[in-house]
Amino acid sequence: MSTVEVTPAPRSAAERPAPRPPRRRSRVRRRVSPLRVLGTAVVWLFTAVNLLVLYWLLVSSFKTPVEIFTQPFQLPRQWFVVGQPLRNFAYAWNQAGFGSAFLTTVLLVAAAAVSVVALAAPAAYVLTRLGVRGANVLTNFVAVGMGVPFQTVIVPLFVAMAAVGLTDNLLGLYLIYVALSLPFTVFLLTGFFRSLPDELEEAAALDGASPLRTFASIMLPLARGGLLTALILNAVGLWNETLLAIVFLHDNANFTLGRALFTFYGAASYQSEYGGLVAGITIVVLPMLALYLVLARRIIAGLTLGAGK
Repeated sequence: MSTVEVTPAPRSAAERPAPRPPRRRSRVRRRVSPLRVLGTAVVWLFTAVNLLVLYWLLVSSFKTPVEIFTQPFQLPRQWFVVGQPLRNFAYAWNQAGFGSAFLTTVLLVAAAAVSVVALAAPAAYVLTRLGVRGANVLTNFVAVGMGVPFQTVIVPLFVAMAAVGLTDNLLGLYLIYVALSLPFTVFLLTGFFRSLPDELEEAAALDGASPLRTFASIMLPLARGGLLTALILNAVGLWNETLLAIVFLHDNANFTLGRALFTFYGAASYQSEYGGLVAGITIVVLPMLALYLVLARRIIAGLTLGAGK
């Protein structure tokens, strides 16, 4: 006889057993490292001190000299009462020459930063992608150039630039900025070009593209994150540069912001124009601070990509 399988009738919702509650995963207590706690505390302390200094700088740029020394952390009042809240900035911009120095610095830094990236990008591409004999040696040689402090070459540079008549000249300072910034930029961009996939380059070669066209049409767009990071880092570094400007520039018409601030510091101590001095420092600091705050995530991501690969 054939057996007939009887399928049990489905249970109603009331007869079904209640589902078991999910098991709670036992929480494993992570051991707190004293070194980690100490490091976090130091970072937050350093951040708090810097924020306090930034607050003091901003509020002091709107104060009279008396308020700066007697009420360092209070809000400004005197210049607002007399209806001249921007008096310190106007003095620094017009009387101390920060207006012309600001324009000079913008043009000089922009030209130098773009030139450095334009020269370093093909150099890094050649060292990492074209299989040039001795590329590793050349890359190490570039890295050694990063370790040479530029303070040690100021005297030979001054003698050489004086011999060709490029002292107290913006063109001479531009050439020095480009030359001293190239080792770091080439070393930074080698990491980006080394991380790019080889398949795209091989496909371009199969299509008959020359190395120059491959570099310009394929590799440069892929490495735009690294190029932008290098451009911003060079701009920030050159904007804050002061020592080379002090050594090579002597005419007020050629002063950069760092050089104008150095000169104004000596004059402000005799004239007690400390409000204008602090306003001048603010003019120097704020543009690059704002640029970094806007592009901080892109800079960090670019550095991490270049270092990670």
